[in-house]
Amino acid sequence: QVQLVESGGGLVQAGGSLRLSCVASGRTFSDYAMGWFRQAPGKEREFVAGINWSGGSTYYADSVKGRFTISRDNAKDTLYLQMNSLKPEDTALYYCAVSRIWGPVASRGSMYDYWGQGTQVTVSS
Repeated sequence: QVQLVESGGGLVQAGGSLRLSCVASGRTFSDYAMGWFRQAPGKEREFVAGINWSGGSTYYADSVKGRFTISRDNAKDTLYLQMNSLKPEDTALYYCAVSRIWGPVASRGSMYDYWGQGTQVTVSS
């Protein structure tokens, strides 16, 4: 069992920045690949970014590439998502998740075993 707690969401103006954090507990953090997903009202959950066990490999959705950066600190059992140049369409509930699988399937939500409760990000125009 892995417990995940997200934080760092909030209200920001378009063009602004936020950094999300996800603290994990319960299992060895460095055993897992990690991902960020988001879900806007009335829309399906979508993949945002993923990172492998060591942090040496990352993968991004086209919609956030060049604006968002995923990283992890295994010593602190923490995953991060630095979000810059935010747009109103980035407004969503953001979730972190863990997976024992890494590779081209990293964008599939079904590959992830445990999920956090989410943190709300709202970007005003």
